[in-house]
Amino acid sequence: MRSKVILFLSLIMGVVTTVLFFNYMKQFDTEVVLSENMVDVIVANSDIKENETISPDMVKVMAVPEKGLHASTVTSVDEVAGKFATADISAGETLLTHRVKSEKEEQLFVSRKIKDGFRGISVGLNFVQSISNLIEPEDRVDVIFSEATTEDNGDVKVDSEIILSEVTVLAVGRKMIASTSEEEEYVEYSSVTLELTPQDTVKLANASERGTIQLALHSRVIETEEKSEDK
Repeated sequence: MRSKVILFLSLIMGVVTTVLFFNYMKQFDTEVVLSENMVDVIVANSDIKENETISPDMVKVMAVPEKGLHASTVTSVDEVAGKFATADISAGETLLTHRVKSEKEEQLFVSRKIKDGFRGISVGLNFVQSISNLIEPEDRVDVIFSEATTEDNGDVKVDSEIILSEVTVLAVGRKMIASTSEEEEYVEYSSVTLELTPQDTVKLANASERGTIQLALHSRVIETEEKSEDK
């Protein structure tokens, strides 16, 4: 009987010791966390889709231990507000700098400059047809189509017409951002990428096969001048 009592008491002591040890370790871990330097990081409030613009209400600030923090972790809402997600981001996920891009950085990818419902199509141009390589991305141009036909008397007749008006230029050669300084190095190009509707891409492709294409450049200051005249 006595041995059974001793065994029972031993079991009770073991349970008590285990509980006390568990509570001590839990308190110890809490004290360690509190003693660490905490930093604010930005996490997603909800799921963010690839190519979606990030607004301030889509993210929140969360304090985490600085130790072991990823070097690319975003620490300010201003770093991501108005930028694009380059991949799907799950709710609660910490944002990293390489997972978001600014609008200017996004423009380095011509496919992300194309408006919904439009297409990008390139046409080959020589120096004269490209207006002496003076066209820049975001310029607006008219597309002129010229076709030579031979008449019954043997004379060659050339007919020209504007087939597309005020078309947006997405890129010239591989350049997708307009020059911001006169000191930028001049780069020649032999092709221009235009933003067109699907129907107009077919029209341009057919025209470039049948004859020659030339571009006419629109002024960027017309709108400003018109506003001045209205005043």
